[in-house]
Amino acid sequence: MLKSLKLKKRLLIGYAIPVTIYLGLAALVYGTAQQIIQTFKEVERVQSVIVGADRLSDKSQGMIRGFRGYFAVENPRFLEEYQTASAEFGDALEAIRGLVIDPVQQQRLVEIDSLKRQYEAQTLQMISLLQNNRRSEALEIFNQGQSTEFVEQFDRLNQEFALSEENLLQQQTTRATESLQNLITLVILGSLVLIVSAVTIALWIAGGVARSINQASSAIASSSTEIGATIEQQERTATQQATSVNETTATMDELGASSRQVAEQAEASVAGAKRALLLTQGGAKAVESTLEGMEALKQRVSAIAEQIVLLSEQTGQIGNISALVSDLANQTNILALNAAVEAVRAGEHGKGFAVVASEIRKLADQSKKSTEKINTLVREIQASINSTVMVTEEGTKTVEEGVQIAQKTADAFTGVAEAVNDVVLNNQQIFLNIKQQAIAVQQVVEAMNALNLGAKETAGGISQARMGTQKLSEAALDLKAIV
Repeated sequence: MLKSLKLKKRLLIGYAIPVTIYLGLAALVYGTAQQIIQTFKEVERVQSVIVGADRLSDKSQGMIRGFRGYFAVENPRFLEEYQTASAEFGDALEAIRGLVIDPVQQQRLVEIDSLKRQYEAQTLQMISLLQNNRRSEALEIFNQGQSTEFVEQFDRLNQEFALSEENLLQQQTTRATESLQNLITLVILGSLVLIVSAVTIALWIAGGVARSINQASSAIASSSTEIGATIEQQERTATQQATSVNETTATMDELGASSRQVAEQAEASVAGAKRALLLTQGGAKAVESTLEGMEALKQRVSAIAEQIVLLSEQTGQIGNISALVSDLANQTNILALNAAVEAVRAGEHGKGFAVVASEIRKLADQSKKSTEKINTLVREIQASINSTVMVTEEGTKTVEEGVQIAQKTADAFTGVAEAVNDVVLNNQQIFLNIKQQAIAVQQVVEAMNALNLGAKETAGGISQARMGTQKLSEAALDLKAIV
């Protein structure tokens, strides 16, 4: 399942696992640190309680010293010391009460406060007796030993209180030390786990990426080799196509020259027909020269027939050449289609080649359309030639009849004039058709030149594609070598 993951997901998993381990480790460290902080706060509280207990002991001793000093010498300074120590004892006791949370310790504080009040009540009674000069009564009370008993009980409670707090302090200190040790162990183990997992995941991702890149580079190298072979074949085909187009262009140039020559001959034929018409008009004035004129007309009609036969042959050649051009256009279209297919297979590097193939197909389509137009014109010319042949044959018969029956020349002269006029019109039509044919041939020549240019561009594009394929193959080999 993990092998089928994409590189992006592998990287995300590779980062997510160490981050998760780190967050878990951070949470454990934070929890342990909070425990340590709470433990240190507890240690600080216990230390404050112990300091307060020491202060209670000190102030109680101050009360005892102040009372005994005043009891011994009745010096007001000792009484003042006693009163000050008593007040500070009360303040210290109140401060400790705010810090102690153990019920047993709180009960001890209550007992200490009670003993202090009892001791203070007895000592104040004796101080009052001393101040009233009743020393014997005060001494009698002092000798009863109650104050000493109060002091002993107070010392015992104070020691128990301090010892309990010291034990608690030791426990909290031990707990803090253990927590610190656990924190250090946790950090070390977590760091080791994090390092091991990060290295393992990095090796896993690197191995997968290396395998994927090796497979991809091998596939690219194989594909580029196949594409290179195909492009070489296309280059040879394009070269052959360019050669064929050059030959066709040369043939079309010759066809254009022939068309221009035919047009000149047709124009000369029109001029001859016009002259024949003038002769027929002049024949009305000189009937006696009808035989000679008819003979000349016969010769001219024969010449026209020969020209028409020649024109028919040339028209047939134009039809054959048009068929050849149409076949070349179809072959070019097929080659352009194959080139477009290969360009699609080439992918990004075949875009320019696809554009060239598309332009070649357009030129081939234009060539095909031009040949179809030429074929149409050729058929029209052949139809006109057939009509001219028929008219020429009729003219020939008319001339022969005129030779045989010269006496009927005047009657038939009108028909001859009309026939010659038809010849003029037909020859003019032939001239126009041949002129259009010459224009069409010129267009075919231009189309073939454009097709030739497109073939050259195709060959150049194929060469560039081959170079790009070679670079792609080299890049794949470099990538494989790097991995």
